[in-house]
Amino acid sequence: MSSLAESIGFVAPYYNLVLVVIVVILFIYLFRNPNKKIYMLPWKLLFTAILVYIVEEILTVFNDLNIISVHKLVAPMLEMFMISLFIYMLLLQRDYLKKVK
Repeated sequence: MSSLAESIGFVAPYYNLVLVVIVVILFIYLFRNPNKKIYMLPWKLLFTAILVYIVEEILTVFNDLNIISVHKLVAPMLEMFMISLFIYMLLLQRDYLKKVK
């Protein structure tokens, strides 16, 4: 059972990167959309958080392959930055919805 968990833990960053490429393609499609009636700032913040996630996953893959050595605090700091972007994005959206109503 532990070998299955270790195997999944080892390949998870790889398929996460493949899935996030699909998300990035969808964001590029959203940003190229000529309809500018959408409040874009929260979407841009979400895209920034996804880019930070990509950096974190690439660092994880390189660390697992022993290409680079990443300090233990790097991943939690990147995750804290992503969560801060998510919270700020939600607060901006809430304020925007209050102004629209």
